[in-house]
Amino acid sequence: MVHESLREELGGSATQAGSENSPGRMRFDFRYGQALPKSVLEQIEGRVNTLLQDELTVTDQQMSLDEAKALGAQALFGEKYGDVVRVVSIGGDWSRELCGGTHVASTGAIGTVQLMGEASIGSGVRRVDALVGLSAYRHQAKEHALVSQLSEMLKVGAAEELPERVRSLTQRMKDMEKQLAALRGQQLQAEAGKLVETATDVAGVRLLAHDAGEGVAAGDLRTLALDLRARLGDDSPATVAVAGHENGRAALVIATNASARELGLAAGTLLRTAAEAMGGRGGGKPDMAQGGGGEPSQVPAALTAVRESIETVRAG
Repeated sequence: MVHESLREELGGSATQAGSENSPGRMRFDFRYGQALPKSVLEQIEGRVNTLLQDELTVTDQQMSLDEAKALGAQALFGEKYGDVVRVVSIGGDWSRELCGGTHVASTGAIGTVQLMGEASIGSGVRRVDALVGLSAYRHQAKEHALVSQLSEMLKVGAAEELPERVRSLTQRMKDMEKQLAALRGQQLQAEAGKLVETATDVAGVRLLAHDAGEGVAAGDLRTLALDLRARLGDDSPATVAVAGHENGRAALVIATNASARELGLAAGTLLRTAAEAMGGRGGGKPDMAQGGGGEPSQVPAALTAVRESIETVRAG
């Protein structure tokens, strides 16, 4: 029934390429060159379940292979047939296939079918998985219970209102995250003046190393590093190293002024060493470099590595 419904929806070229039937579950492979939209799967599932409820009669006949082909019976993939074949018909001439398997007397005995999804399993071949009968009923019962719980939690009167309520809440969360990120960026910029005072002398180079902590995006770190470098000026060699972490991933930005670069302090070189110290990676140009992916707990080690790298360059 799934085979015939697929052919109705996708065309006669959507023929069987394999299948497996197990208690409560089935899978069906068919030839088709692209993914099926969810709406198409829903239409096929609805078509099959409507016909199941219609109690279509299932019959079988023995006849010659030529007679079966003349009736339009579909041959199943990978099967070899003799001169006499068994033709199974569902609903008269709605579906006819050559098959030697066991079948119900009418479609209503199957219960219901729930298509779980489809995916590619090879070039031009896709697979649809489904639950059948009691397994489908149990799955639908679990889904119904989950929808009821969500409806109660989100204070919606009908299940149909759930998608819109979830979309609304998701958009509100995204908006709040943007606002929070903007506030964090503003806070960092407001602290820039005080941070300049924390710069220390490392072998004749002013080093400003700062851990901005959690929830700071890499873009904000980059803006902060440029701001701090500008505040430190070009009168004396200066290097800025600012780090932070977001979603469990550390980020580090290093900026050097022209005087520091004249001493051989390249931001990209300093960054690679520091990123390795925190288990991350990155690189960049002599004046600005950025890296990330490391462990937040190793940010102090990365900042220490910047200091040690400056000392090594100056000592050399």
